Amino acid sequence: MTIMIHVPAVLRDCCEGASELSLTVPDVRAALAQLERDHPLLYHSICDETGMVRRYINLFVNASHVRDLDELDTALMAGDVITILPAVSGG
Repeated sequence: MTIMIHVPAVLRDCCEGASELSLTVPDVRAALAQLERDHPLLYHSICDETGMVRRYINLFVNASHVRDLDELDTALMAGDVITILPAVSGG
């Protein structure tokens, strides 16, 4: 099943400028593993050294945050979109 990953502008330098990536994976964990192989800079911007999503990065599957689903074990269906949303802060 093919899914899309929407890459925010701030992270596009980590994946040769791509705004979207197409992957064939069964769940969010497998999507991250594929990113680690294909786009290691992007992966390390999303996940820490333990493989957990960094606390200032939010991952959504379609309109739902993965923490409200099955987290990294959230199953994906053809046509699903994972959105990477870095937290915005400042003062």
